[in-house]
Amino acid sequence: MTTGYSVEIAESSIELTAKERIKMKDTTNAIKLDELTQEEGNEQVIIEPQAYAVLNIHNEHSDQNKDYVNYVLVDKDGTKYVTSSGSFWASFMEIFKEMENETEPWKIVVYRVPSKNFKGKEFLTCSIE
Repeated sequence: MTTGYSVEIAESSIELTAKERIKMKDTTNAIKLDELTQEEGNEQVIIEPQAYAVLNIHNEHSDQNKDYVNYVLVDKDGTKYVTSSGSFWASFMEIFKEMENETEPWKIVVYRVPSKNFKGKEFLTCSIE
């Protein structure tokens, strides 16, 4: 039986076991960063990333793009976060690559910023804490 839906891990920061790959590809239990940062009191979300993965998704039933990318972050406490924000991912990867071989503990702060190009719109980004 084909569902018209498939997920492939394009990249991950750690070597994943079969069980970990299955868990990483399942975003149904992941917190959506876009929604979380719009909730009152959660305008800034702090994450201590332990792993990340880039998921290539194909969804025949999508009304918009049938092929898209999701980015998954797993916090030190095991909480899984997901977003499709390219602006967030660019900022996160800049930080991650710089800190990759450092021993100093670090976290990121995820937040929304008003768009300069689209009046009334915001985009997701992050900074190191």
